[in-house]
Amino acid sequence: MTISRITDIAADPQNAAVVATGLTKRYGGVVALDGLDLSVPTGTVLGLLGPNGAGKTTAVSILTTLIAPDSGSARVAGVDVVAQPQRVRSLIGLSGQYAAVDEHLTATENLVMIGCLYGMRRKEALRRTNDLLERFRLTDSAHRPLKTFSGGMRRRIDLAGALLADPPVLFLDEPTTGLDPRSRGELWDVIRERVGAGTTVVLTTQYLEEADQLADEIVVIDHGRAIARGTSQELKRRIGGEHLDVHLARAEDLARVEAVLREVAIGAIRTETEEALISVPVAKGVEALGTVMAELTAQNVEIVDIGLRRPTLDDVFMELTGQKAQEVAS
Repeated sequence: MTISRITDIAADPQNAAVVATGLTKRYGGVVALDGLDLSVPTGTVLGLLGPNGAGKTTAVSILTTLIAPDSGSARVAGVDVVAQPQRVRSLIGLSGQYAAVDEHLTATENLVMIGCLYGMRRKEALRRTNDLLERFRLTDSAHRPLKTFSGGMRRRIDLAGALLADPPVLFLDEPTTGLDPRSRGELWDVIRERVGAGTTVVLTTQYLEEADQLADEIVVIDHGRAIARGTSQELKRRIGGEHLDVHLARAEDLARVEAVLREVAIGAIRTETEEALISVPVAKGVEALGTVMAELTAQNVEIVDIGLRRPTLDDVFMELTGQKAQEVAS
């Protein structure tokens, strides 16, 4: 089943914390954004997904005033990002793909400095710093210079900096890259708390589970355009009901099994040669499972495992972009 590409996706901008209309950006002959529309209601999480080079980071850079669009417009918290960039910066928090910290300063000094740059009193900045250091399990390292920190620890300090001033709009560009599972889960909890208090979050991520867990709505971007939009469940429903997965004992049987699966497939067959694994969307799951089992038994194909499952965001990503999320993340 082919998913139709969506070009007119802008939601009603009323009560939206982030609105972008027709954003374009070119770098020489390369089109980074090609008429991107976004609308993020206040107090929600928008997940931006797409292959490397799709335009996600460019979109975030425009919305956070780091670069200017060639055309189009954008407003964050009701403020035009081009006309009033300084005002926008006072209303947002940003954590980019790389930790923006001073490695010669301690963790406490970095965060207090960020608070002061936001216009906070030093006493309040220190209070917020201590709270966040405790939340991110960095209290014991508070007075160490960041040059002694691991990459994951620096990442947590950068995230704390984005949260320090409790901004109404938060932009997180692949925020959990390099974090261990525990730290990732802790950040998810922090994001949920902030959203519950009314913060709006724009999140780009290479972890589809992260989008599944956090995003109220997901926009898939490819070649600078939004090609699909919806909740996680809505996107999953659009690629069919169930998937049939077959794990083989021998990779040399893959070609024969693919031929069998084509008879029941309603979409593209995904084959992982190294794992000897094949997955295919099917319309009538139980019937398809029985048909495939009977045929593979007749052909003496040795099966490690076979079963039905509901589609995942990885299936959506593959259907829309032609790439696996794992390949994008590599």
